[in-house]
Amino acid sequence: MEQQSGDLWVFGYGSLMWRPGFDFVERWPARLIGLHRSLCVYSHHHRGTPEKPGLVLGLDRGGACRGMAFRVEAATAGATIAYLREREQVTSVYIEAWRNVTLERPDGARVRALTYLVDRGHPQYAGRLDRERQLHMVRQGHGHSGANPDYVVNTVKAIEDLGFRDADLHWLAAQLR
Repeated sequence: MEQQSGDLWVFGYGSLMWRPGFDFVERWPARLIGLHRSLCVYSHHHRGTPEKPGLVLGLDRGGACRGMAFRVEAATAGATIAYLREREQVTSVYIEAWRNVTLERPDGARVRALTYLVDRGHPQYAGRLDRERQLHMVRQGHGHSGANPDYVVNTVKAIEDLGFRDADLHWLAAQLR
């Protein structure tokens, strides 16, 4: 992974939007082109177990994704990356990557941000599951970070707070409420 000098930008598209867990000096809604948010990862740790997996989000090929970009001061960038690796790489289902994101602020600045893409070759990659299968998996999931339905509902709230909708996640959240 390439390391940048100076401040660190982190792009969150799931729980990082509503529970980043690290200090930051600013945050902006942001758009990433070429990848989309997808409930495509079997969760064996945070929101499920190997015996009863839940489902969590990954960035998968194609489309675009709106999320949140966080700027972290250079002095704490190393500690932030270490924290993110411990949090996101428990089972190595994600690929740590740098991607360009456009900040949704008046100047429309583009920044290089650290984010986590799903590894399509990993056994926990679920691919595209139909809505009913997603609902079943989410309802059964409970792991170290809590109940899987809470993860989906909190992510939908974060998406709504950014002023947009995700049809599949909104449908799922409505079924869980």
